[in-house]
Amino acid sequence: MVSLTLPLVLETTEVHLTDEQFYQLCRSNPDLSIERSAKGALIVMSPVGGEGGSYESEFGIDLGIWNRQSQLGKTFSSSTLFKLPNGGDRSPDAAWVELSRWQALTLEQRRKFPPIAPDFVIELRSPADDLELLHSKMLEYMDAGVRLGWMFNPQDQQVEIYRQGQPNEVRQLPTELSGEVVLPGFVLSVNRFED
Repeated sequence: MVSLTLPLVLETTEVHLTDEQFYQLCRSNPDLSIERSAKGALIVMSPVGGEGGSYESEFGIDLGIWNRQSQLGKTFSSSTLFKLPNGGDRSPDAAWVELSRWQALTLEQRRKFPPIAPDFVIELRSPADDLELLHSKMLEYMDAGVRLGWMFNPQDQQVEIYRQGQPNEVRQLPTELSGEVVLPGFVLSVNRFED
């Protein structure tokens, strides 16, 4: 996925969209995938390719099956944009929110961009993704209150595990990942990505 970051600056003045303006911008451009960093920069992302889309789907299916059995929360696809407490508006490749936290939102909040940090996120690096920007995004998730995150890096055959208040852990593939206390009983076996 190729992304384009657009800092909103007119001459020497920074432009800050309100939450409603950002929401309307996204609604007016449904063919674009737009995120907003915690610093207010717009990020326009291209669609993923076939292999990346397949991996995203498979990871989401595994998460969804576990959630259907456990009934502990709500799962979300990469089309969902979360309004994070730190000011960012982000769309993880897959996400999960614990049920009581989701139910605490109003119906209107659930229908728009939910103003909540997911408890768990998955990000999958595309061939064109800048690794440092993806690391920054994962740290932004942690700063916003995400409790557990997995960032898959097919190019290096690795997965990075992000946990609240801990340094990230890098594992070589294949590996088995645990949802730990965040997703109790969820285990994901990950083979090497096809070359």
